[in-house]
Amino acid sequence: MRSSNPVLTRLTPETAGPPAGASPYGSETYPGVVTAPAVADRMTVDDVVVRTAGLLAIVGISGALAWTMVPDRLLLPVWIGAAMGGLILGLVIAFARIANPAVIVPYAIVEGVFVGIVSKFFENQFEGIVLQAALGTFGLFFVMALLYKARVIRATPLFVKIVMSALIGVVGLIVLNLVLSLFGINTHLRDGSGLAIVFSLVVIVIASLTFVLDFAQIEEGVRQGLPKKYAWLSAFGILVGLIWLYLEILRLLSYLRDD
Repeated sequence: MRSSNPVLTRLTPETAGPPAGASPYGSETYPGVVTAPAVADRMTVDDVVVRTAGLLAIVGISGALAWTMVPDRLLLPVWIGAAMGGLILGLVIAFARIANPAVIVPYAIVEGVFVGIVSKFFENQFEGIVLQAALGTFGLFFVMALLYKARVIRATPLFVKIVMSALIGVVGLIVLNLVLSLFGINTHLRDGSGLAIVFSLVVIVIASLTFVLDFAQIEEGVRQGLPKKYAWLSAFGILVGLIWLYLEILRLLSYLRDD
């Protein structure tokens, strides 16, 4: 079971890429932002890093608490409740473009509970799988960051179009698979078969590439002098991607380790 939250911020029109010559952080993306604020109140890369680290810490703490404190008989209802709560909060933040920590922090708490329960489920079946998935997630994130910094990968209009098209296609397949599974139809995309392994690898590649979109948006936001509060929204986008990537790597490792 996987939450669909991690793709929300990439499915909004704002992230599909700006018209040629336009800033993705113009007044259409953030209504009300007309003039640049004072230098001290502008968003910086450090602001995004600090807020991302803080949100990750919240996810880790709430996940650890859920892992240790939720009794086994309540795992399923807590799992479903956290997934639904995270979905609702994620939709609100993504589509309303909310940059308020009063909303984003609760999202991190709820997602932490969800991730903690899911991690406990997989760890009970495959010892050590959670650590492997976490290392793989942060490893891929830092590789993408280095590739972007070195300009090996750039968020050109063509790149954005390809990644967004692939992302929408993958999400469509995931939703279709979920709907068909409710009617007992097995598409073999999530059953541990060879096709499921290939599909997970494709999802992992796409999830990793979406970080390039996040990095480009952060860089452009800093260049445009966005208010500091929008560092929260940027951190939210990165958090969403990390959770999605972690859950997909966790799923792939479970396929590979399943007898």
